[in-house]
Amino acid sequence: MSKKSTKETVETIDSKNMSKEQLGEKRKEITEYYEGNIPHLETQLKYEQLLRDIEKTRAERLQAQMFIANTMAPAPEADESPEAQTEMKKNFNEVRLDPTKMDGKVAAEQIKRTLKRQNNEV
Repeated sequence: MSKKSTKETVETIDSKNMSKEQLGEKRKEITEYYEGNIPHLETQLKYEQLLRDIEKTRAERLQAQMFIANTMAPAPEADESPEAQTEMKKNFNEVRLDPTKMDGKVAAEQIKRTLKRQNNEV
């Protein structure tokens, strides 16, 4: 295809006013243009595939590292007895529900978190 821009090519193609020979010539010109660009597009495709493969490999390596880190991490220690857990939950609920048992900063945060329609009193 000649060194015309694609915009010029599109503007000059008017199939209603062109003869069959002119249409055939334009089709041939456009086909040559696309065939000329195929090697560049194939190169770009290879480049994009390599980038994709690199990103995939990095993600797999990161996933493997996380698996190893989780496997090597010490097991969480068993908490105290069930009675101690029940006591801890009870204390937590008392403090959470009664802002007077909290220090000032925690109580202020708790009050801020309540909904506007909800009453702060228990």
